[in-house]
Amino acid sequence: MLKSIITIITTVVLTCSSWAVEIDYWQYSYKSRIDAMDRLIQAFEAMYPDITVKHSNFPYAQFRTKVAAAVSAGEGPDVVQLYYGWLKDYRRAKILKPLSPKLFPINEIEAEYFPLVRLMKQDGDYYALPTAVRSLALFWNKSLFEDAGLDPEVPPKTLDQLLEMAKKLVKRDKAGNIIQVGLTMGPINQDHNWWREVLVRQFGGTPYDKNTSKVNYFNDAGIKAFEYYVSLLTKHKVSVVDFMDKGEIAFKAGRAAMHIDGSFVLSTFDRTRRLDYGVTELPVHNGIKANFSSYWVNGITTKVNKKKQIAAEKFLKFITSEPAQQLWLDEVGELPSRRAVALREKNLKHPKYGPFIRGLEYAVTTDFKSEIAQRKTFVDMFDRVVLTNMGVIESLRIGAMEDQNIINEGLKR
Repeated sequence: MLKSIITIITTVVLTCSSWAVEIDYWQYSYKSRIDAMDRLIQAFEAMYPDITVKHSNFPYAQFRTKVAAAVSAGEGPDVVQLYYGWLKDYRRAKILKPLSPKLFPINEIEAEYFPLVRLMKQDGDYYALPTAVRSLALFWNKSLFEDAGLDPEVPPKTLDQLLEMAKKLVKRDKAGNIIQVGLTMGPINQDHNWWREVLVRQFGGTPYDKNTSKVNYFNDAGIKAFEYYVSLLTKHKVSVVDFMDKGEIAFKAGRAAMHIDGSFVLSTFDRTRRLDYGVTELPVHNGIKANFSSYWVNGITTKVNKKKQIAAEKFLKFITSEPAQQLWLDEVGELPSRRAVALREKNLKHPKYGPFIRGLEYAVTTDFKSEIAQRKTFVDMFDRVVLTNMGVIESLRIGAMEDQNIINEGLKR
């Protein structure tokens, strides 16, 4: 694979410089991503023997703080990974440089990448590009389906079927405690995206207006979408929030029958012994398909000097190339951000990658003003109902107001 990457990448001109340079690359800690990047770095250094890439990674919870502190001190990464929803914060903190339009032509980016990447364009310049993108899909445990008398090859296709199957799949001990959830629930993880961009749309609404300047979900569609989500716990009792700490862990352990997540967990699930699972597109409602797409991008930081700038640009072109994106799909499970790679027949028809790639065609990427703060509005909205018995409508009203305040502050900056 490494030799093929070196051979296939012909768009990057090989030049031998008279000086050696080391650049720092930072990303957050996730084993499959670390392993894939190490392979790409090995191939890159073989192509450019005068460039060394020092690869550092940090726990997700610490990552943003470490990046901000290091770059502001003139230290840290030359090329850095960031979640797309952090771009505005990184720009305000003056962490990123705009990409050179000569080396990263805007017309080529917009012709070759999925449209969702255009959120990386600010004030006429692109600031970062992804190696891969994500969408959501439903994972189901075939063994648990069979144990519950369900066809292990037939996952739910609608929200109604999802609920009915979850009821049959939940298990309790003699004291009535849930020991196996029908469907995982994690508001702070992917569920806030599932509710905002999928459920709200499937119940007939849109979460925000066209310019993402106004909250649109405090209405009948938003109420019904929120009621559906909350009722999985409060009324139908098919789940426990953060069961076994995290839904991904419960699914791996065979203690969760269904789980909604991104394609990045595929490599983790594939390494889990005796886990017989399938992947399908998200269940529809009223015939409406909807999905959420997100991505991590790589950008060049403001700390790079002229000498490192050239090396950093070569590295960024390399890790966003078509061969690198195919390797990332094979090793990590995240989807290629270039349409030509994602829509290859072998990828589109893959039993596990395929549902995620097909979901990209109708997925929406939220233009967060502050991703962390807006995620918290949903978590708080859910907690008020579950922990304090506040009514769904009142909690939704408060959440929409808080979300609108975040958007208003973002628009002022």
